[in-house]
Amino acid sequence: MGLELYLDLLSQPCRSIYIFARSNNIPFEFKHVELFKDSVLGKKPAAASSAEQPRTGPSNSEGASKISLLKKVPALKDGDFTLAECTAILLYLSRKYNTPDHWYPSDIQKRAQVDEYLSWHHANIRANAPKTMWIKVLIPLFTGQPLPSEKLQEVMEGLATSLKQFEERFLQDKAFIIGNEISLADLVAIVELMQPVGVGCDVFEDRPRLMQWRRRVEEAVGKELFFQAHEMILNIKELSNIQIDPQLKEHLAPMLMKMLK
Repeated sequence: MGLELYLDLLSQPCRSIYIFARSNNIPFEFKHVELFKDSVLGKKPAAASSAEQPRTGPSNSEGASKISLLKKVPALKDGDFTLAECTAILLYLSRKYNTPDHWYPSDIQKRAQVDEYLSWHHANIRANAPKTMWIKVLIPLFTGQPLPSEKLQEVMEGLATSLKQFEERFLQDKAFIIGNEISLADLVAIVELMQPVGVGCDVFEDRPRLMQWRRRVEEAVGKELFFQAHEMILNIKELSNIQIDPQLKEHLAPMLMKMLK
């Protein structure tokens, strides 16, 4: 049995793994998992033209729940071996497939810089960027009511603080986070920042240094792959016209509201 990756490309961590595997020509079977049921999203990824693209078909949610004890994506299955958590999967792939050194450098200090960013990322960029999607699209979709504009403003202010730290502390005047070549740190960062872009909160606007960095990341992984991986999130506002089952709304709305408290 070959490598299987259980992913939903609406998820930032899943996109980072997908881009990393494809850009490094790692052979794997894409197991499409839908974080939300077909009846909720009303659409599936674009039809695949080759084995290098996400495949349509039944969701592999049940399979993912068996692979990951946490019952969430991303999840990896390599023969009898299973693994969850984005960073763990990225590191496993980089080591097993001996990917180019720049992704996770052998130099102890450069590697420590990647580790430093990955640790900082979760309590800063990731603490705010995903909330934009919930505020602007998903919570209104499930509750039938928009959230107060103050809630989005609060999240964007927190994100602005993190972006300022990102530019000044990590990016500085370098091409990428740890120097002249892309690393796992850049990949994890960029997929997170595309989440607000998908719902109309362009965090790159009026931040020329950040925009230049984004363009370099796109070039490093390949623009076609980059936009293929982000196709679903960049079209997520289309969900606003989907009719949600009333029982599903009643079940999920309270939980979604709690997420932002």
